[in-house]
Amino acid sequence: MSPVAVEVHDDSHKHAGHAGARPGGETHFRVHVVAAAFDGATRVERQRRIYGILADEMAGPVHALQIRAETPEEASRAQERG
Repeated sequence: MSPVAVEVHDDSHKHAGHAGARPGGETHFRVHVVAAAFDGATRVERQRRIYGILADEMAGPVHALQIRAETPEEASRAQERG
C-alpha cells in the first residue's frame, strides 16, 4: 500500500469494562492511514484493504478498529480546514 503516513492510537482505556476489553489493553485502536493507493476507492473498499492487512490481529488480540483512510490530497485538505 506504501502509505505516506500512519497513525495508530490505543483507545483501549476508553472501553474498560466493555465487550472485548482486557485489563492489559491493546484491544481497541484508532488508525489514520494516508496512501495514494486509496485514490478512486470507496470508503468501504479502503477499510476492507486495511482489514485484510490486519486480518491476523483482528482474529486475535484486537477487538475493535476505527479507520480513517485518506489519499494524500484528502489529508491535505482536512489539515487545511483544521
